[in-house]
Amino acid sequence: MSSRFKKRLFDVVFSSLVIIFILSWLYPLIAILIKMQSKGPVLFKQLRSGRNDEPFWCYKFRSMKVNDASDKKQATKDDDRITPIGKFLRRSSLDEMPQFFNVFMGSMSVVGPRPHMLKHTEEYKAIINQYMVRQFLKPGITGWAQVNGFRGETKATEDMENRVKCDIHYLENWDSMFDVKIIFMTVLNVMHGEDNAF
Repeated sequence: MSSRFKKRLFDVVFSSLVIIFILSWLYPLIAILIKMQSKGPVLFKQLRSGRNDEPFWCYKFRSMKVNDASDKKQATKDDDRITPIGKFLRRSSLDEMPQFFNVFMGSMSVVGPRPHMLKHTEEYKAIINQYMVRQFLKPGITGWAQVNGFRGETKATEDMENRVKCDIHYLENWDSMFDVKIIFMTVLNVMHGEDNAF
């Protein structure tokens, strides 16, 4: 059985279980809270860079007021665009849950490099060595960089360089148990709370 087939099989089974047993009741609950606090769609969709640098629509629960800067400006600490329910969703990483639909449809994996905005891919591939190596893989809901603290806003080039080093380490050392380890670490991080989740 090829590594790619094993990873895809895991993604389909895992995302199906999450959609059936969690999102089936969580989605309508969060949708009501989002609608109560601000006008706009329940889901936020944005073009992100996927495998082989192919753009795809990445889904999240909308955590901000509808604004014109979403495709250009990363969320920052105390960002006034973030709604009260959005702040909770981001801190708990629940805003990422709709990406299990991305996984089920095949544009993402449960574990892999986080997908970046198209604008950031263009910027960073010009200044960071081996940046595009991370595009050999499907992007993930969580990844080795995220569980090692390199998530959220990238204030300096060094932040992105560290993220890319982790992504390349994951690519070079992947096996099924590495994915299980990252998922387990992700759950622990969410339970403990993460400083960079805002």
